[in-house]
Amino acid sequence: MQIHQLRYFCAVAREGSFTRAAEHEHVAQPSLSQQVRKLEDELGARLFDRLGRTVRLTSFGQIFMQRAEAILREVSDAKREMEEMAGNDRGRIAVGAIPTVAPYFLPERLASFALKFPEVRVSVVEEITPVLLERLQEAAIDMAVLVLPVAGEQFLCEELSREPLYLVVPRHHRLASKSAVHLKEIEGDAFLLLKEGHCFRENTLAACGRARLEPNVVFESGQFATILAMVAANTGVSVVPQMALEKREGCRFIPIADEGAYRRVGVVQLKQHFCGRAQQAFLQHLQKSVALASIPTLRPPAAQRLESQRSERIARRG
Repeated sequence: MQIHQLRYFCAVAREGSFTRAAEHEHVAQPSLSQQVRKLEDELGARLFDRLGRTVRLTSFGQIFMQRAEAILREVSDAKREMEEMAGNDRGRIAVGAIPTVAPYFLPERLASFALKFPEVRVSVVEEITPVLLERLQEAAIDMAVLVLPVAGEQFLCEELSREPLYLVVPRHHRLASKSAVHLKEIEGDAFLLLKEGHCFRENTLAACGRARLEPNVVFESGQFATILAMVAANTGVSVVPQMALEKREGCRFIPIADEGAYRRVGVVQLKQHFCGRAQQAFLQHLQKSVALASIPTLRPPAAQRLESQRSERIARRG
């Protein structure tokens, strides 16, 4: 049994296709298929049901998958530890991030990290939360930046920030001039929502639930950019995190008057995964950058307004 056979097997299981697995592993499909067949012959069990162009794990394959992932994880960690002992400061980090965080949170932080640690190579995977958690368990990535909480005792979670949510409306909307809104005020309005699979969808629906609002969903998208373009075109309203605020003609962003209207952005790692110097440095870089940034550390809008009002009253008395 060879390590590359285990890697090919896991790739096929993950991709659900020998073709896609071969592309992912940068190997010819016949070669990958042959290695998987050799692995099956050695184990004396069929690991996949071949269903035309797709494949599905057999009951044997499902059990073996857990073992294979654990072995690959141990091999990856052993290699990292040897690099650490040899004093290899170059390092490499694989970071995952969800689509509603990656384009707003990572670019500047990756650039500043590269300036500080030019010998460390950082690769980024953008996927939805369930896929990133699978990649963590497979040791395909070292850490993931996503929205907390996540389920599973095998994960280490560290909150980086609490980010307020905003209602976004067309510029001529009846609520556009308000300084804050209750979500109940958009009852009946056409509502634009992220698709299933995006955790921010759950943040939005939870905020609507607290407001006892059943949103009138008329459009679903996988990108904030599309949703904002639709709002600007006067097709409806939506909710976005503070990261997604931008100067966009035709949109007005209004704080939501709900102390619970925020999302928790954090870093998730696998407990048993070896964390080398490069990974530790990157995590510390994220923590420091968040501590210095204004957007992620803001408290919910209502609390900010109350503090501002108190400050104004004190100033007038003085």
